Amino acid sequence: MKSPTLATLVQPSSFEANDHWYPKALNATIHPMVNFFLNLEQDRIITRYCHMHPTVNAEALREILNYRCKHFLWAGADLLNVTTAGGKRQMVVIENNSCPSGQKSMPLLDDNQEQGSYRLMLERTFKPHLKNLRHGIKGGLAVVYDKNPMETSGYAAVLADVMNEPVYYVSYYQNDPDPAVRFEEGIMQVRTSEGNWQPIRAAFRYVTQKPWNRLPIQSKTRILNPVAACLAGGRNKMVAAKAYDFYNAKIQESGLKINTPETIRDVHKNEVPLWVAKMGGQAVIKNPYSNAGQGVYTIVTQKELDAFMDTEQEYDRLIVQSLIGNYNWSSTTSAGKLYHVGTIPNAKGHTFVADIRMMVSSTPKGIRPLCTYARRAEKPLLNDIDGSTDSWKMLGTNLSYRQPDGSWGSDTSRLVLMDRRDFNKLGVGLDDLIEGYIQTVLSMVAIDEMAKTLFTKQGKFRMRLFKSLNDDAHLIDEILVK
Repeated sequence: MKSPTLATLVQPSSFEANDHWYPKALNATIHPMVNFFLNLEQDRIITRYCHMHPTVNAEALREILNYRCKHFLWAGADLLNVTTAGGKRQMVVIENNSCPSGQKSMPLLDDNQEQGSYRLMLERTFKPHLKNLRHGIKGGLAVVYDKNPMETSGYAAVLADVMNEPVYYVSYYQNDPDPAVRFEEGIMQVRTSEGNWQPIRAAFRYVTQKPWNRLPIQSKTRILNPVAACLAGGRNKMVAAKAYDFYNAKIQESGLKINTPETIRDVHKNEVPLWVAKMGGQAVIKNPYSNAGQGVYTIVTQKELDAFMDTEQEYDRLIVQSLIGNYNWSSTTSAGKLYHVGTIPNAKGHTFVADIRMMVSSTPKGIRPLCTYARRAEKPLLNDIDGSTDSWKMLGTNLSYRQPDGSWGSDTSRLVLMDRRDFNKLGVGLDDLIEGYIQTVLSMVAIDEMAKTLFTKQGKFRMRLFKSLNDDAHLIDEILVK
């Protein structure tokens, strides 16, 4: 029988850089252009962006960049650098994540600040979020996770330094029969190494797998990010798609827009072949509530479509999106075809699909970028496809994979750092980074505004409204309301 899970107490001054970065990132030197971008003042970003996009209203953009998030305070968007046949390049948002990874892949901006953007995140965003705690809980601080211990343990060690107090570091896996986390009357408690239950006044959360089935929507313990951010789009692609549509309508007159693939929502499995055919035989099918590259199916041949139709799906509704591939085999949509810019060709002439992760957080001085990195696909992008093509190996960029024991591994051979060596291979420039940042902020604000609408003025979750937005019985049954 498994022993009860216990929390580990992390003391101040325990941070060791070697434990919290990938080896290839630890000694990398940040690319000057990326360093320049991450230190660029907001006024200069706005001036440059409006110069390159003259129909954008500068004051509207300023207001958005200074938006103060209520629920979705820390985000990481996955972006594709794409173009049209006419050469119009843009950054497209694939998804925005409420527990984004990235710190362990980010070279230091300043060699004298060894805690890097771990510390920036906690000082700029988490610490201010603890001001005016209404419930006055006399308790500790915790970092709660179900993935990515290299990074989450880094947050725990830095948080202990920033707050100058010990921090409870505790796993919270959904299949744990006796977890070290529980909620009593809305207050998070963690089981200490002595077996006692310690109340928690605030927690930094990296719980990624169906967090709504363990963490309540409303909690007296302040949690960053709260589950509401996940349900509103941070871990829910179905509601995210609707949040983007609503927000695009709201900001249309400003000249701004969230760029996304064409998205068909609320699709039953038996309808999938019809939508794939409408898009020219190429499409992406997604489980709306999965992450880390799980539950995503790229379809470019009848064989791949047939294989998908043979799978068992956990949820009632799916998403179908236009596929961005090579120009010769991308989805056909009303807006035309988008295809990958891809990496600069290597010595063999091979171009690879790559996506860019842009991590940002809400601060007293607006939404600011924290770190960024890229990931490339396993196989090069082909000009032509046939019936034996494995499109996921050409298009899938996520580094995470399930190991035989059920734990998570990471294929760091495909990690592209923002350093002097790797960055040039991406074929992106300063304006692309600014565009990626703006797209990340727009999608973050859209999800935060959706989260706000899911609560009454009295702070009660509007389950009836949520069901109307996301009518999936299997998902509704999983949600822990209290």
